Amino acid sequence: MILLEPNSYVLEETLYARFTSEKPEVVDITLVDFDNVIYHVQSTDGQRTLLTLSVEMKYYNEVLAYGAEEILHREYGDYLVPVTDSQYQISLQFNLEQLPEDKAALAKHVSMLKRNVLASPFLRAFEYWESQQEGAGPLMATHYRDDEAIYVQAQQDRVTVIFSTLFKEEVDRVLGKVFLQEFVDARRQASIQNAPQVFYSSREAPLEIRHLQGLKQDESAGYVSFVLFPRHFADPEVREKTISQIQLFRDYLHYHIKCAKAYMHSRMRTRVQDFLKVINRAKPDRTTVAAEKRTATGRYFRPQFRQSTSTSPQTESGEW
Repeated sequence: MILLEPNSYVLEETLYARFTSEKPEVVDITLVDFDNVIYHVQSTDGQRTLLTLSVEMKYYNEVLAYGAEEILHREYGDYLVPVTDSQYQISLQFNLEQLPEDKAALAKHVSMLKRNVLASPFLRAFEYWESQQEGAGPLMATHYRDDEAIYVQAQQDRVTVIFSTLFKEEVDRVLGKVFLQEFVDARRQASIQNAPQVFYSSREAPLEIRHLQGLKQDESAGYVSFVLFPRHFADPEVREKTISQIQLFRDYLHYHIKCAKAYMHSRMRTRVQDFLKVINRAKPDRTTVAAEKRTATGRYFRPQFRQSTSTSPQTESGEW
């Protein structure tokens, strides 16, 4: 299994190509990322040296309450500009004539924008744990997809992260249950005892979010809970890695479900082709032309059956 990268690779390549172009061109490119995030890269004919990146996030208003705006100003303060189109929530503008020397690093950093915005509830939960306040912290919900959400809640000794996900097809539901059960069973191995605890439940929501309204309670709904302990976020470097990996859990799960289905379909097609070969070999040979035989001298021998036209001797004379 592979791990997905936290940044948008296609956005990174697009920005780097524009940053390193010797002659600025008029561009109008729309890109799509996981979780229905849309990037719009644009430059006008009158100002080709000004490259504008607009981002649409349907959950942006939710993460604003968790400190997403402060993260944007800290990470991209020099490039933030007011939004001019109501469709988008974030706009960055780059002067192609005043870029830093390391343009690859800038493109990489900008491609992490979605990750940095979605990290706000996790950082808020880690800050609550560091404050050592009594009781559980606020339950922070981010509806990053239709009918799916991420719930983060801090407690005195841990941080709980809950994913609600939907399986629209029966095959996806079966494969997803196998994958998620493997997450639960794999932690029993001694080599990964330091991994977060994982709990999976179908239909019934965990206790932390059971009081919320509008939760799906049917066969298509599944809930995955991760329990993060201080060893997963106390160190700043480990904290950033934890946030990057846990954000992509839903995409990671559905990506491998689709890969498993594609592999099984390819195996079934291969098996059908093998069966067809066996059936074709079992067909008897039907020759329309009679087999020709040769005599000892090498001539062709074609048997001919003639019907006798003479009458029998007994008929002519009455005697043998």
